[in-house]
Amino acid sequence: MTLNANADDVVRIGHVGPLTGAIAHLGKDSENGARLAVEEINAKGLSIGGKRLTLQLDPQDDAGDPRTATQVAQRLVDDNVVGVVGHLNSGTSIPASRIYNDAGIVEISQAATNPAYTQQGFKTTYRVVATDAQQGPALAAYAVNNLRVKTVAIVDDSTAYGQGLANEFEKAAKAAGLRVLSHDATNDKAVDFRAIVTKIKGENPDAIMYGGMDATGGPFAKQARQLGVRGKILGGDGVCSTDLPNLAGPASDSVICTEAGMALEKMPGGAAFVRRYEARFHQPLQVYAPFAYDAVYIIVDAMKRANSTDAAKVLAAMPATDYQGVIGETSFNAQGDLKHGAISVFSYKDSKKVLLDVVRM
Repeated sequence: MTLNANADDVVRIGHVGPLTGAIAHLGKDSENGARLAVEEINAKGLSIGGKRLTLQLDPQDDAGDPRTATQVAQRLVDDNVVGVVGHLNSGTSIPASRIYNDAGIVEISQAATNPAYTQQGFKTTYRVVATDAQQGPALAAYAVNNLRVKTVAIVDDSTAYGQGLANEFEKAAKAAGLRVLSHDATNDKAVDFRAIVTKIKGENPDAIMYGGMDATGGPFAKQARQLGVRGKILGGDGVCSTDLPNLAGPASDSVICTEAGMALEKMPGGAAFVRRYEARFHQPLQVYAPFAYDAVYIIVDAMKRANSTDAAKVLAAMPATDYQGVIGETSFNAQGDLKHGAISVFSYKDSKKVLLDVVRM
């Protein structure tokens, strides 16, 4: 890295995730993935238009809060970033996306799965994960075909992500012949689920689908076990973290969850990436690091093809993306969604995530 680089020789890429609050571990995991990419690219050397450049990560914390997300987005626009990896939550990605769109800056979410994110007519919104319109049905299909579930209760955390995933699951579940006994709402700050769980226990469903993140999904599963609920707990990628057993205790063994992408062990570059990640950060990978890592490389790939660090030119190069990275091949449809998505299904055994199935979309 050139230590005496001029300001003109520094190109900033933004990264946004929750670095404070209950899911800070997921935000930091994602930021680490982006940072690893930036450090590798700088170590190899980057030249655009015959000029040697230094990449700089511009990390921001939106605390998983929609209002903070828009303030952070404006800060990154003011910092003249060439592109943004973020935001992590659907509920922050959607409001922030308008600000990036108005500024003409590409935004690649490493984790936002709500279909609405890319359905706003913006040319700036991309994502490197599948959507809940794919994840919800995959989870419902697994419940019906593999778990032989016939009745289900649904709970969501009232966020754009949790509610969106729960609604997509509910539609697919009913279409598959599952009987939905109830659909309750909590919130993403809740700690006590006993009232909802007691009500659901009286309904005696075969499974409970929880739409939300691991910070609430873990305690939900734990309290369900404590109150004698024996059915499986179904969740999406927000629940499906390495940290879940710490949050759910032994009840993690009753969780079946999906990730909106290829399982790490099935990713073309997964094993090598884990080794580099753990050597650099000395902690286990959670969920989103490889997606954030590839998102940085995809922005740099667009810079190379545009032969420019001008945000408008980089954005114009994005639709033609065909990038082979850690997570596999990334190419986008007209909305900015993946052409070739995958949903991975996991369980937990002895506090470890175990891959059960991969559904290609």
